Amino acid sequence: MKSIADLKVKIFADGADKSGMLEMYAKPFIKGLTTNPTLMRKAGIADYKAFALDILSAIRDKPISFEVFSDDFAEMERQALEIAAWGSNVYVKLPITNTKREPAYNLIRSLAAKKVKVNVTALMTLAQVRDTVAVLNPDVPSYVSVFAGRIADTGRDPLPLMAAAVELLAPNALAELIWASPRELLNIFHADQIGCQVITVTNDILKKLSLVGHSLDDYSLDTVKMFHADAAAAGFAL
Repeated sequence: MKSIADLKVKIFADGADKSGMLEMYAKPFIKGLTTNPTLMRKAGIADYKAFALDILSAIRDKPISFEVFSDDFAEMERQALEIAAWGSNVYVKLPITNTKREPAYNLIRSLAAKKVKVNVTALMTLAQVRDTVAVLNPDVPSYVSVFAGRIADTGRDPLPLMAAAVELLAPNALAELIWASPRELLNIFHADQIGCQVITVTNDILKKLSLVGHSLDDYSLDTVKMFHADAAAAGFAL
């Protein structure tokens, strides 16, 4: 199997904990970072802009995505233009629809025309991928984030869909597909296998990278030792 160093897919760290983000940023195999309002809320972030600017004071040379949070397209555009102005490495995350199921294609087209680097997020269908690619600016770098993990949560195999999405993005050399919301470390290898350019990975999954290539016989023994040690620590007796 491939080592992490041999993978072509770029690994982006996904999170909103400052210390964790900076820890991941320092690792050479982490090529970028992403966050979202849900992760920021879980991390207890109260001041969105202050948090973002604080992170950007330390992270200037790797792409990082911050998401708009309005449900109104005009306000989304205003927020997007402000966020984009925070740094040349900033990508603005835009939801594929608002909460009313109204598509965001006109907004994406408008911002792309203004040379904003966008990260269109929460896609789950090939129709959404196709229609997004149609409104991107081919002269401006962009990301298209397909939530493969959430697709898998519905009992559907995301691999064929993600492989087809790679093909849909192929005509736009500056548009990169993100395998978003992975559920296990193996998804990194899935993404690499189909030619997906980027995968976003949370810290809990990234911590498993040391297991890549680990002997399965040794891992079996490690598991037996864990069960034995926990039973002893619990003082179980029959």
